[in-house]
Amino acid sequence: MINIVAIDHVVLRVSDLAAMVRFYVDVLGAKLEKEQEDIGLYQLRVGTSLIDLVPVESKLGRMGGAAPAGEGRNLDHVALRVLPWDGNAILAHLNRHGVEAEIKSRYGAEGDGPSIYLTDPEGNGLELKGPPWPPVFNS
Repeated sequence: MINIVAIDHVVLRVSDLAAMVRFYVDVLGAKLEKEQEDIGLYQLRVGTSLIDLVPVESKLGRMGGAAPAGEGRNLDHVALRVLPWDGNAILAHLNRHGVEAEIKSRYGAEGDGPSIYLTDPEGNGLELKGPPWPPVFNS
């Protein structure tokens, strides 16, 4: 049996590496952990997971075909678990970086809880996912 407990990494093929690194590092707080320029792989640490950026013109990137664009993306969205969760502070931070967003209640791996949906500079969907709402007890 296979017991999956978390996302290890997600790989995004990108057209503008510098803009994507700035977004994930400056806006979302990722850390550039490893660069493998010879093959075109840039690995960003987000908690216990990685977001790998692969420039489409790199050796690795060319293997994936055409670049992502408005009508063709590599994925729908990646949900990134955020702890501690302070929705208002997160929205204010995003707003300071020119990102408009709102909090919605969505179902995730641990149940219904707050989610903020946004896109990175190349249109990849992201969900910033908070912890589940506290249980409601009926008397």
